[in-house]
Amino acid sequence: MMSIVFWLRFLVLLSSGLSLTQTHAAELYRFDDQVLEQRYFSLIQELRCLVCQNQSIADSNAELAQDMRRRTYELVRQGYTRQQVADFMATRYGNFVLYDPPFNPATALLWFAPLALLVLAIVGVFRHVRQKRSQ
Repeated sequence: MMSIVFWLRFLVLLSSGLSLTQTHAAELYRFDDQVLEQRYFSLIQELRCLVCQNQSIADSNAELAQDMRRRTYELVRQGYTRQQVADFMATRYGNFVLYDPPFNPATALLWFAPLALLVLAIVGVFRHVRQKRSQ
């Protein structure tokens, strides 16, 4: 009986477009309210794993990511908003945990570095082309 329930649930989750990571997380954490469940899944996709760095905590199997998912679950269950959970995580782990960090003097480099690199690349290409033409 258990295996039938498992496979039915698995098929429903696959048909709804949830990833296997979400399936695993859904089995660990239960929600009475679908709004809270959606908030949780949205947040764990938006928070960066500090160990894996380029993975969200939803996609990471690192121990720290597991702790962050658990804490996110607890905060969501306590009624914290998305912004409150993000602020809590940023305060505890630093702004790097956010894929979209706030703009402030400490994160200005994160915001302007891509633009500065683009300008430097354009200037470098322009100078290279000018040098080739003059030869």
